[in-house]
Amino acid sequence: MHPVSAALVSLVSLLPLTAAAAAETPAPAPSVTPSTSPVKHTNKLAGEKSPYLLQHAHNPVDWYPWGEEAFAKARAENKPILLSIGYSTCHWCHVMERESFENEAIGAQLRENFIAIKLDREERPDIDNIYMTAMQSLGLGGGWPLNVFLTPDREPFYGGTYFPPEDRGGRPGFPRILTKVAEVWKSDPAKIKEDAAEITAQLRSHMARGNGEGGGPEVNRETVAAGAMELVSMFDEKDGGFGRAPKFPQPKIPSLILMTGVHTGNRKLIEPVLFTCRRMAAGGMYDQLGGGFARYSVDGKWLVPHFEKMLYDNGQLLDLYLDAGIVSGDPVFHATARDVMTYLLRDMTHAEGGFYSAEDADSEGQEGKFYCFTKAQMSEVLAGAELELALRYYGVTEEGNFEDHSHPEPLKKLNVLSIAEPDRKLTDDEKKTLESVRTKLMAARDKRVRPHLDDKILTSWNGLMLGAAARAGVILNEPSYLAAARKNFAFVKKVMWEPSTKTMHHRWRDGARDNAQLLTAYAFYLNGAVDYYQCTLDPEALQFCIDLAEGMIAKFYDKDVGGFFSGEGGADALFRAKDDYDGAEPGGNSTAVVALLKLAAITENADFKAKADATLKFFSKRLHDAPQAMPWMLHAAAFAAEEPYRAVIAGDVSTPEGAALLRAAHSVYQHHRVILGTAGPVEPFARTLEPQGGKPTAYVCTGQSCKPPATDPAAVRESLKAPDPE
Repeated sequence: MHPVSAALVSLVSLLPLTAAAAAETPAPAPSVTPSTSPVKHTNKLAGEKSPYLLQHAHNPVDWYPWGEEAFAKARAENKPILLSIGYSTCHWCHVMERESFENEAIGAQLRENFIAIKLDREERPDIDNIYMTAMQSLGLGGGWPLNVFLTPDREPFYGGTYFPPEDRGGRPGFPRILTKVAEVWKSDPAKIKEDAAEITAQLRSHMARGNGEGGGPEVNRETVAAGAMELVSMFDEKDGGFGRAPKFPQPKIPSLILMTGVHTGNRKLIEPVLFTCRRMAAGGMYDQLGGGFARYSVDGKWLVPHFEKMLYDNGQLLDLYLDAGIVSGDPVFHATARDVMTYLLRDMTHAEGGFYSAEDADSEGQEGKFYCFTKAQMSEVLAGAELELALRYYGVTEEGNFEDHSHPEPLKKLNVLSIAEPDRKLTDDEKKTLESVRTKLMAARDKRVRPHLDDKILTSWNGLMLGAAARAGVILNEPSYLAAARKNFAFVKKVMWEPSTKTMHHRWRDGARDNAQLLTAYAFYLNGAVDYYQCTLDPEALQFCIDLAEGMIAKFYDKDVGGFFSGEGGADALFRAKDDYDGAEPGGNSTAVVALLKLAAITENADFKAKADATLKFFSKRLHDAPQAMPWMLHAAAFAAEEPYRAVIAGDVSTPEGAALLRAAHSVYQHHRVILGTAGPVEPFARTLEPQGGKPTAYVCTGQSCKPPATDPAAVRESLKAPDPE
């Protein structure tokens, strides 16, 4: 990557902490409290729908939303752009707003020397990805808030993550950064533009290719197994997880390891995943009272969370815990899945069926205040045996286990609730007592001020939830979960989808949708809809999947070399990029391939299979050189490596007998399997299969060969079991 220009060498020594590092070891913040004074400023964000942008609508900063109006003003005035990227539930974004963006003097600096733009990274992940990659490539850190300095042509030349409001702990304050950048820009803008253009050219070359060079060795089952073994080598045997603190769940990593372990019969791959799932659910990262997982754990024990809850994490973790329960037979995993669904349906669901995006880490300006208890607070709610059990079970002490360093009030010794002895078995009496404890603590917590809810509805993240909710409904035999999936599917089709042009919009809030065209909106919702079809066998849902896949290919597929672009491109994008990484959220390319392969197996659509295979080939070198970077793509490679089972259910699955067969097909952990009916645009052979003796009948087939037809759920489960270890 091209180095920062010589004119900015002095700036490079002023590196800030990354957001993750700041969250882990923050410096004490100055005394800052949310403003209660009358509104003095209103900027151009006031007309936006994004909750994040609206949070900044009354800053003394002349903020613009991302768009041509801001770019034109920067060009006309020859000013650099400050692009500040975050999201509404980001704790350190709130801190920087309180410290800097609400500061009148800093606002004046920005108005005088910069064109300031705010961007919601959840609405435009394609834009965020370009500038995040740029900062990381230049050695300037990565995380949110992300603050990037651009030329008027939107080409990056400097930036960082969280900047404190004054010099602190050997790090420069934001005002000094602004002063220095403004001075350097005024002294030699032509040189900065020249260097920024070269940086952009190298970024474009790298990101448009997306590490997809093709020409790598064939991606096969051995590639997948090698990737899983590399990932499991990072297993933390003491506390679970795959890597060091801060620990992110990254569900596609344990999912890949579990899939490989089951497929090969290797318990050394299966057990680390089950252990990790148990430890995550026992830790403070999991909401022990209300259900649902926080975004990550600051420490290595899953104890102290970064408290915001994201839909994309909980949707993926729901899938993982459903699988863990099937593989292990241990009811604790499905109990966790039920609690996650309870949380999502209670707190994260719009009346019309869409799923909200996130809940904040902060309440009343304090991180974790809603979730944590002091010992004294717990003693006000509980007494006697209930208090004794609660203190021991949740590890509550006078000293506490969490301090919010970012808040100006005197630090309280707060307790993040976790299961102190996760391997200890409760007696039946203790279980009854604990149910009463949870009910009383939850009632007390519900009286508190809830964290901010980001109530925008993103098609991409709704796709991650759609399939998981549908699977939970069938596997756990909970009609309300499947009903929630049906309602979500109907909502997205009605509000976000334009069938005449096969166009999917990405964001809806407060009655309005955006016009952004993103691969993740198509790919994530396609994959969720394919899973939804397999849980309902609704022919109309399958036709929707075909239409959505065709729209995705038309808008994003690179017909020259393979792979999918992250965005449709246009005037506001610096260039079109291809994602090549599965992180906290899976990548668009990986998800597109997974979805197309499953849909091709269900419909026998050769074009879908060809596009998926070409994309796997495009990323083949990446999968061999850095398998840990794309675990979800390795899932796809495993599926593509051999002919999948097709479990065909002939007959009405709305009857008890048909529903039992469908549930049986879903209750076996079998990665190399699709489930389909006999109606609608399914593959031709399936349409020839008939119910036997007037009863719904299951056929488990590979190619044109089927096992004997079955009307007994047990026979279906037996037919779908994983092959014996080799």
